[in-house]
Amino acid sequence: METAKKRLFSGVQPSGPLHIGNYFGALKQWLDHQEEYDCVFSVVDYHALTSLKDPKLVHEYTLSAIKDLLAIGIDPNKSILFQQSRVSEHTELAWILDCLVTVPFLELSHAYKDKVAKGLEANAGLFTYPMLMAADILLYDTDVVPVGEDQRQHVEYAREAAAKFNNAYTQTFKEPKEMIVKNVAIVPGTDGKKMSKSYGNTIPLFATKEEITKAVMSIVTDSSGERPENVFAIHKLFLDQSGLDKIYSNPTMRGKYKLIKEALIEDLEKFIAPMREKRANISDEEAVRIINEGSEKAKALAAAKMAEVRSKVGVAL
Repeated sequence: METAKKRLFSGVQPSGPLHIGNYFGALKQWLDHQEEYDCVFSVVDYHALTSLKDPKLVHEYTLSAIKDLLAIGIDPNKSILFQQSRVSEHTELAWILDCLVTVPFLELSHAYKDKVAKGLEANAGLFTYPMLMAADILLYDTDVVPVGEDQRQHVEYAREAAAKFNNAYTQTFKEPKEMIVKNVAIVPGTDGKKMSKSYGNTIPLFATKEEITKAVMSIVTDSSGERPENVFAIHKLFLDQSGLDKIYSNPTMRGKYKLIKEALIEDLEKFIAPMREKRANISDEEAVRIINEGSEKAKALAAAKMAEVRSKVGVAL
């Protein structure tokens, strides 16, 4: 007797071009779970509005994110891939959850405090962001959400929101579990800090050979050790130990940072080129068709759940 697959939910915010840190920090796990789980993946464009105010960029980044996910191997025949804004139940449920949680509860958000500390505008959307994220998760009877240790609180918020609703209106939502992804490398950027669009230190996931070369040659090298650690930390994402030893334990390469960086450029190109080629063959029309079909599937699930929610809170007549 077959056991139904558990449902997994995750989303990517279209706030700029994806980079290799995004891939190894999250997207690779999406690919690894497509067979084992009933996966629901979203391009969470409404989340991007907390910081991105240019409509042309919102449109560009959203379409780009869809192509990116298809190019890395997200299969719409195996997983539901949809656009958050196409499923209005997300914002509807977020409002209901907002009415259940308190301001002090939302003030505990690490992400909110961190973003405000970095200079982002403390708008109400940024403040209530955890409840829109909770709605994203809860609408699909999600069992697990893959996150890094630093994102555990996001799932805790969703679980708490589910419990508050269930206590107030009887059992309605599953309380999701976080799937802490072990041994996920924190990919350093070209300056040695964590790779992040906000730091401008990224290697784009679909970079051209010229862009790869420019980014790698700008990596800050530390000449105090036996090897350039920032270069090595990126290189080990693509090579096994024997491959690394041929470069970093080779006496003829020691101290020759230009040659080591050139080796990294070649290995990055081998990894990126097939995805870059696949992405170039995905037309805007094809991307829109796929996301439309996925959004219809997500809408059907979300609408059924919201019909139950409306009845529970008393607004269904």
